[in-house]
Amino acid sequence: MHGSLSSVGEDVFSAVLPLLKLLSIAVFGLTIAHPKLQLVPNDTFKILNKLVFVLFLPCLIFNHLATCISLKNFLLWWFIPVNVLVSTFGLILGYLVTLICRPPPQFFRFTIIMTAFGNTGYIPLAVVSSVWIAYVSFSQWIQVILVYTLVYHMMEPPLAYNYDTEEEEEEINEIEEQPVENSLSRPLLVEADNPALSQTNIPDFESMKDRDSNSPKSTKCMAEPKTVKKIRIIAVHTPISVILQPQTFASVFAVLIGVIPGLKSFVFGGGAPLGFLTDSLDIVAEAAVPSAMLVLGGMLTEGPNESNLGIRTTVGIIIARLLILPLIGMGVIYLADKWNFLIHGDELYRFVIFLQYTTPSAILLAAIANLRAYAASEASALLFWQHVFAIFSLAIYLIIYFKLLLVHA
Repeated sequence: MHGSLSSVGEDVFSAVLPLLKLLSIAVFGLTIAHPKLQLVPNDTFKILNKLVFVLFLPCLIFNHLATCISLKNFLLWWFIPVNVLVSTFGLILGYLVTLICRPPPQFFRFTIIMTAFGNTGYIPLAVVSSVWIAYVSFSQWIQVILVYTLVYHMMEPPLAYNYDTEEEEEEINEIEEQPVENSLSRPLLVEADNPALSQTNIPDFESMKDRDSNSPKSTKCMAEPKTVKKIRIIAVHTPISVILQPQTFASVFAVLIGVIPGLKSFVFGGGAPLGFLTDSLDIVAEAAVPSAMLVLGGMLTEGPNESNLGIRTTVGIIIARLLILPLIGMGVIYLADKWNFLIHGDELYRFVIFLQYTTPSAILLAAIANLRAYAASEASALLFWQHVFAIFSLAIYLIIYFKLLLVHA
């Protein structure tokens, strides 16, 4: 009996230990970026975040995914990107939050989005290691497509959404007129997770709808359903450069090298002609996780901004995202395993799928909110509180999940 309890305690400690290590790094970032100490200026964290996005993280994704992926694994891992789509069940959960908490009308869609879409990048990549990173990387491309199409469109400001004062409108116009060189003056949270978003000209779908309706081609499809028309506009007018960000490009390139016979041995391995290059990428990739967690700690120093979302809605989103959705994730894993959708006997595969249900909302949502001039301060405040409470919820669910695995085994 004593031996079994000791074994359970060791497994629980093993589950929480990676999280404790990551939190320690985040605390380091929070400490050196704190306004009272000012050991490292905020602009330095923004530059570091850009390095993570453009260089460190793509190198990490490419090296780990390319070495593990093959045509056989590509077919075996099919449920990982599908699970990203399944996890958007959070849209229904977010709708229930709006019915129960009754947010202000202008934040109806915002509440649904912040409940549904979690952080499938930094936090899962930081928690897992080795071959697990390949599992996480394999889901990145579908998440990017969802965020830059569906999420961006749903984060469109409502027609009845008005700014409180004319001064806010002038401030927004000033921000839009600022050149790229002044991007360091933006809050760190706006730049976090995808600094390239602030430099990308993503089209306004409403103006495109009006333009399409006035074009001669629109007379040919007068009976086109409104939903179909919206999907067509999004598909036609979303630039490919918006979707092919460095992380997505690294994932696609890694899959191509992994599944095409002969390419992997040419790039990876001690005797590979390009082995020196991938070894160099591996050295650079080691900086990805600690740098990302330092940036996360620096983001938390900004604290919660002024928010008109309301305490009840804020609490509702946090409970739905961090407490209820992980339970749904456990149910999805149970059913997928029962229906033989998962790799038999690979518990780490199941763990990575479960992580997609436990993380806070994606930091990228704050950048999109700022770009759309819609609920930017609400997104910043909500992400701050979510990351604070995720320290406890993620640790609790890691313990529960591993205990269930022990019982199931």
